[in-house]
Amino acid sequence: MPGDDASYLLCAEDAGGAFFFADVAASTCTTATDDDWCSRAEDEESAAASFVAELIGGEADYSPRSDYPDRLRSRCIDPTARADSVAWILKVQEYYGFLPLTAYLAVNYMDRFLSLHRLPQEDGWAMQLLAVTCLSLAAKMEETLVPSLLDLQIESTRYIFEPRTILRMELLVLTALNWRLRSVTPFMFIDFFVCKVDPRGKNTRYLIFRATQMILAAMHDIEFLDHCPSSMAAAAVLCATGEMPSFALVNPRLAVNWCIGLAEEGVRSCYKLMQQLVSGKRAATAAAVAVNLCSDEVLSSNSSSCTTPPPPKRRKRSPPLVT
Repeated sequence: MPGDDASYLLCAEDAGGAFFFADVAASTCTTATDDDWCSRAEDEESAAASFVAELIGGEADYSPRSDYPDRLRSRCIDPTARADSVAWILKVQEYYGFLPLTAYLAVNYMDRFLSLHRLPQEDGWAMQLLAVTCLSLAAKMEETLVPSLLDLQIESTRYIFEPRTILRMELLVLTALNWRLRSVTPFMFIDFFVCKVDPRGKNTRYLIFRATQMILAAMHDIEFLDHCPSSMAAAAVLCATGEMPSFALVNPRLAVNWCIGLAEEGVRSCYKLMQQLVSGKRAATAAAVAVNLCSDEVLSSNSSSCTTPPPPKRRKRSPPLVT
């Protein structure tokens, strides 16, 4: 029988990160001299930097295949169907108040699956089933309260899938992803990068909020699939700081010094894309963005003022699953 140590309950790939953050939190509560505290703070910052660098080194393992963006551009995979699925996922995330991470994970699972398997194109049911399945898995990973599989299918879905159909599809997705659901995401880097920019924490909450908005908006645009999560996080933080005169000197060249593993060219090109997104120059994407990048208000603040036509009658379906 195991003892009081509960670490045996944790997945091996997550245990190190979980206990790393627990150790950092515990160390700040002990009594020590100023010199000891400063020394420990430096050690903790070094450990955090090493941990973030380790995440950067492993982020490719949780990304779609490298040819996936080109297959979307050439329409071997329907980019419109993907865009519709991303928009639906973000609507449900807003409706239920899910974490931004939940929406990002759902899109990540969907992209990784699509890069490995071809879905039937008939009537679009397969893509909708995949979107519902990926959001269900992401919600189970991150949310404390998860709607039923039937209640999850809101916001003008064309079909309603039976729970047993979604559960079967979950097994297919889990198998395709090799059960690796704890993906490396931009949200794992944002806090660390913001602290590098704003070490005193005066504008930390605002910068994190704005960077999060930009990352959610960027999920619509397939051009961001060419960029790794760490570059997206760095670009989002750079764009957020660009809105504040006090951070005028922050640029991609300085950003690569935030952590080992960041590539200046990758950060710079992603930053240019993000600037275009924020300024509205990427019109095709901006039209589909569910996050209001021109406002500092919370996403739900505008939802009550919007009117939409009643959804079309939906058909209940338990289609054959993709193989």
